[in-house]
Amino acid sequence: MPSTNAGAIRPITANDEAIKAALEEAHIPSLMMTLVHLTGDMSILRGDIRLDRGFFADPQGGIPPDQQARVRALAFDAIRKYRDDNRGKAALPKPPGGEQLAEMMQFLIGDAATPEYVEFLSAELAMDGRDAYASPLMAEVPAAKRKDFHVVVIGAGMSGLLAAIRLKEAGIAFSIVEKNANVGGTWFENTYPGCRVDSPNHTYSYSFAPKDWPQHFSDQKVLLDYFDGIASEYDLRDHIRFNTEVNAARYDESTNTWRVEVQTPKGTETLHANAVISAVGQLNRPRFPDVPGRDTFAGPAFHSAQWRHDVDLKGKRVGVIGTGASAFQFVPVIAKEAAQVTIFQRTPPWVSPREEYFQYIPDAKHWLLNHVPFYAKWYRFWMFWRTSEGLLGSVTLDSSWNDQQRSTSAENDALRQLLTAWITEVVGDDADLLAKTIPQYPPAGKRMLVDDGTWLRALKRDNVLVTTDPIKAITPKGITTQNGAHDFDVVIYGTGFQASNFLTPMKVYGKGGVELHDQWDGDARAYLGITIPGYPNFFCMYGPNTNIVVNGSIVFFSECEMRYILGCIGLLMKRDSQAMDCRRDIHDAYNQRIDEGNLRMAWGSPHVSSWYKNKKGRVTQNWPFTLLEYWNRTRVPNPDDFSFT
Repeated sequence: MPSTNAGAIRPITANDEAIKAALEEAHIPSLMMTLVHLTGDMSILRGDIRLDRGFFADPQGGIPPDQQARVRALAFDAIRKYRDDNRGKAALPKPPGGEQLAEMMQFLIGDAATPEYVEFLSAELAMDGRDAYASPLMAEVPAAKRKDFHVVVIGAGMSGLLAAIRLKEAGIAFSIVEKNANVGGTWFENTYPGCRVDSPNHTYSYSFAPKDWPQHFSDQKVLLDYFDGIASEYDLRDHIRFNTEVNAARYDESTNTWRVEVQTPKGTETLHANAVISAVGQLNRPRFPDVPGRDTFAGPAFHSAQWRHDVDLKGKRVGVIGTGASAFQFVPVIAKEAAQVTIFQRTPPWVSPREEYFQYIPDAKHWLLNHVPFYAKWYRFWMFWRTSEGLLGSVTLDSSWNDQQRSTSAENDALRQLLTAWITEVVGDDADLLAKTIPQYPPAGKRMLVDDGTWLRALKRDNVLVTTDPIKAITPKGITTQNGAHDFDVVIYGTGFQASNFLTPMKVYGKGGVELHDQWDGDARAYLGITIPGYPNFFCMYGPNTNIVVNGSIVFFSECEMRYILGCIGLLMKRDSQAMDCRRDIHDAYNQRIDEGNLRMAWGSPHVSSWYKNKKGRVTQNWPFTLLEYWNRTRVPNPDDFSFT
């Protein structure tokens, strides 16, 4: 079951030269924290070394080479002593006390290390071995009560597997319904060339199941293997009904239970549950453009999420519609073998430069992560912070800022200039391509993509053409635009997903038989993104307004959500209630604040159109506040937020 001892350190048996060689690859800020653990000496943090904490700062925190060398020398002495004192055994030094830990965080993240953040981040670090995402309420419920409660989980992707692990840990019976033939969700379905994660992998993993990742940003196969291994390690497969899809879920007010109608290979069945957890995700139903003649193309045509591996692109003329995250990844790969790739673009993406995006983690870094006490925890902490609250201030709206169409504040404009300079450096003096690759909307107004320049260099190839000429129609031969026609052998849609159509195509009937999508009327909302008035004991993971743009990993949100859901189930049992229904006034007040928050962010700008917004122009996807706030709001459910049956 979940344990913060996962990924425990291994004994150090390496000789002095091997230790010195490994330290040459060390992340110095993390190594400084390790020094404090090994020696108990805080003076390393109180000297002349200071960090540049900027999101795009040097990976070593701006520490100059001479100071890096000093830290490595101190670390060598400390690690060698640790090795010799423990004689080939793995042992953890005593963690520092609360005041020391606060000072360590202050060194790493600066003035942001308020008491509230220290509490939150200390739990995330889990130095004391406690599970930061366990539900305190569930521990108060007798085991006999738990075993008679049954949950149906819809989906066996990242969130669904997490739900299953936590339910199993709590001793609650559950069944998982999965439409695919295996676990993994998006990492099972998306197999297009170049598919990989765009969150640092050391944060894109369960808190209780760290992995020695081969790359900083691993590819689809590695990620699928991770979740596949999780399903086996936690013995979840016997609970999963594969190749089974939910048609409808109906709340029975006479019994306060749910009837879940599923379509199996053998026909339809009905499952009964005390609660339902929807873990279907937001990005799993492909979206195709509404273009005349889309079904008339004579050659192979497919969406990136339904990649045709039987179609050989070598020497072919390929038309790609869209420049979102998927096209951003597969175009550089297919351009190496296709005769011609023509990309039809409406707006370019902002690109966040990460030199290590495609790099493998050196063996020396693997050694440090696996052998040096607490080094892996602090390295994950550094990644977590840099990709969490690090950019939030730079994408917030300043209402007094004049140029709202291209930036939202002075800080956002500084980010714009930095990103523009990097794009210009990679593209060079090609004025036409620069005009097509530098966005004219605020950074983070749409999804920012991560890269080391591979995408931009692919656009410079002789066999790649980017056109912004609007598409008029698709024909049997290819694509017609306002100014001409293009003939293709293959057409690929990189047009994203039906993100705003939450929980489709299944139907969910709550109190009074009201279908959820009728109630939403194209404008999905939920309290904390988890629970919806009129649908008792029905919980969402990755629901409305729980997506992230610049702050954090979606795994963090899922762990917070599942902790809250377990708390709700624990609350039901403690009160000897059968059902709990979110109060409408609580739900509405929360969503009003969410809307106000999103209007103050770059992605809420009226000058920006993106998949973050639904057809009514409302941002239904994103969380506009800090991770700290979501962490606190989902720690324990407030019974006053619900009515109980």
